[in-house]
Amino acid sequence: MIESLLNAEALMALVTLTALEIVLGIDNIIFIAILVGRLPAHQRDRARIFGLALAMLTRIMLLLSLFWIMKLTAPLFTVFAQEISGRDLILIIGGLFLLAKSTMEIHHDVEEDPEEETKELKKSARGFLNTLIQIAVLDIVFSLDSVITAVGMANNIIIMILAVVIAVGVMMFASKAISDFIDANPTIKMLALSFLILVGVTLIAEGLDLHISKAYVYFAMAFSLAVESINIYSRKKKAKRSISKAVKKEA
Repeated sequence: MIESLLNAEALMALVTLTALEIVLGIDNIIFIAILVGRLPAHQRDRARIFGLALAMLTRIMLLLSLFWIMKLTAPLFTVFAQEISGRDLILIIGGLFLLAKSTMEIHHDVEEDPEEETKELKKSARGFLNTLIQIAVLDIVFSLDSVITAVGMANNIIIMILAVVIAVGVMMFASKAISDFIDANPTIKMLALSFLILVGVTLIAEGLDLHISKAYVYFAMAFSLAVESINIYSRKKKAKRSISKAVKKEA
């Protein structure tokens, strides 16, 4: 078994698959970061780690159920001449859930008082559990995408599981920095929620056999993030100038 992992082909498959798992996990990290941001500060790290651990367990369990995964592609029923399989159904439901959740989060950020919401979450012990349940629901959808990719790229179950474990380890390492960055910059949070709406539409399209390349989605997000990063830098520079002018006037 170990010998099969030490050849060049297996190592290349492991590196490539790990990189793909990390890329496919970006939307998962963003979703977890936004949900966790609504919890009291002392619960956020624990919820983030639990959420990513759930993602890892879900992916490994799906990988160990390869026969069931392959059966998901068989048509269950037909709607308007469109065949719907189990995989399609999961992607459509997941996409709708992501659309609804992202829209509600945007509404909360625009309309709700963040201090009141934080007080309510502190009073309610269900806040932590509800967050984990929502993470678990979307983990299934995001995991399905990455697991199907893994099955298509490698034929060694050990390589697939190793790639998932390494990828989730990297995501755990990076998730706190991403969460802190999103919390510190409300405009980035809005961009992230818009990105999740885009991902939701992509999932629904995939469920209806309309392929939209993820490269387009990630390019749109990367471009928007670059523009907003310039805006953040510009605002910080202006703030520094204002402070220095105020100090000079006082002097």
